[in-house]
Amino acid sequence: MAGVEDKKAVLEMVQADGADEGCVTFVLHEEDHTLGNALRYVVMKNPNVEFCGYSITHPSESKINFRIQTRGGLPAVEPLRKGLNDLTEVCQYVLNTFETRVKEFRETQEEVMD
Repeated sequence: MAGVEDKKAVLEMVQADGADEGCVTFVLHEEDHTLGNALRYVVMKNPNVEFCGYSITHPSESKINFRIQTRGGLPAVEPLRKGLNDLTEVCQYVLNTFETRVKEFRETQEEVMD
């Protein structure tokens, strides 16, 4: 189709042949340490996760390899999904708190100016 760009997948799942679903490497494109470290921290809070780590393949590439290994046959996709949802909630809480405090500050500054 003319004018339609080929979109690269944002998330890829890489699994070794014969490996179970509990040990998976996810490749997150167009991401860096900002997401990698925060997501690793949140995913490791899950008691069903045995290992979670990430690496940046090369400084000139904007992708991370994010590996999750779980206990008890839990598919690695589940802690990743939960981690992303939990991280979204944390970010939304921080944003809401920040916006509330900025609004309160501005209101106090207006009272001082009156």
